[in-house]
Amino acid sequence: MVEWDKLITDCRLGLEDRNTPKDDDIRSIFQRDYDRIIFSSPFRRLQDKTQVFPLPGSIFVHNRLTHSLEVASVGRSLGNLVAAELNKSQDSTLNSKISEIGAIVSAACLAHDLGNPPFGHSGEYAIADFFKRGGGLKYQNDLTPEQWSDFTCFEGNANAFRVLSHQFEGKRDGGFALTYSTLASVVKYPFESALAGGKPKFGFFQSEKELFEKIASKLNMVKLSDHPLHYMRHPLVYLVEAADDICYQIMDIEDAHKLKILTYAETEVLFMNFFHPIDDAAILDNIAKNLTLVGDANERIAYFRAMVIGKLTRECAILFNEKLKDYNKIERIIPLFDLLPEPSKSAMEKVRAISLVQIYNDKAVVEIEIAGYKILGTLLEAFITASVDPESFLSKKLLSLIPSQYQNGDQTMYGKIQMVVDFVSGMTDLYALNLYRKITGMELPGIA
Repeated sequence: MVEWDKLITDCRLGLEDRNTPKDDDIRSIFQRDYDRIIFSSPFRRLQDKTQVFPLPGSIFVHNRLTHSLEVASVGRSLGNLVAAELNKSQDSTLNSKISEIGAIVSAACLAHDLGNPPFGHSGEYAIADFFKRGGGLKYQNDLTPEQWSDFTCFEGNANAFRVLSHQFEGKRDGGFALTYSTLASVVKYPFESALAGGKPKFGFFQSEKELFEKIASKLNMVKLSDHPLHYMRHPLVYLVEAADDICYQIMDIEDAHKLKILTYAETEVLFMNFFHPIDDAAILDNIAKNLTLVGDANERIAYFRAMVIGKLTRECAILFNEKLKDYNKIERIIPLFDLLPEPSKSAMEKVRAISLVQIYNDKAVVEIEIAGYKILGTLLEAFITASVDPESFLSKKLLSLIPSQYQNGDQTMYGKIQMVVDFVSGMTDLYALNLYRKITGMELPGIA
């Protein structure tokens, strides 16, 4: 039995004792979570963070910001579909809470990429690789095994939880002061890095371990292990993950068509594969009629994309409600996308295969991944060296470039490294590139 009365709470981090909604507030407490995220500086910085293809370009493709907005839109639809079905069978006293699922999922979707570093997923690998094989390897003996795995398995999702919840210097307690339910719905892997198996799949750093345990305990999430700390997912994470999967898989195909990596015919076939000629006959008839009204190739592909997203959203909502029947028996994380029915399952396998060969290995994508490795590795080396040995002339100058909000005052090796990782992971692509050029002497700064 899923305890929605515990899992959905309006308790806010850092404001636990004074969270009284105003009677005249037209927004629900969870809609306010969404607004706090969308008006934040970390969210705005996503507009200059690579999703897959390099930015900027003559053809507009997705960046982290547009991706996050789209995921939030799909997540809201998923949540609303699920809530409508749940309210048919749940105790009516829970209806008001369950009706907020769409708002919670949408807010969590909006925030899910806030911890991602510049240069796409290659940025995560670059940070982890710096500690596994690069200049950061020399600090291993100065950290506990748990702290070391935080850095060698660096995970953007765990960093998002830190960005949202940590009290950075000069900021208020509770970070964004989001509800416990929204924060828990962001964490895809609710365990510490010791269980990551060397992969970037964990939910919180050692610095936020006690904080996550506090939130999970309040929500009555099922604890699987104390050492290492491991919980079952908050159920709404499955919807956030599904919305993300739907958007990045499908939108990457649309972007590839715009960039002429895929032809119109190739893209049309990939999208048509999601529809069964008999079971989806009515949908296919509707598609055919509407395409007669659209001549532009990009608009036709956009229409196909919308129809595919709608179908996948409905299928994932159904899968989620089925999964809830055995929720408390589930210990292994199985994404909803792995359970898709046919023909969507086979169609998605073809999308993934094409993406791997023709999109993610495209020359422009590979070039930005290589650049990201070089830029982030250089920045980490320079600023961590300065943090560890702060008395030299160069170190003092470098440390003066780190904004005060990241200067945590923690003089342990873990704290010194984390200060720099916070700084570097929060950069935009352009800022990281410009700073790299300046500290390496490739470009002299101008005077404003």
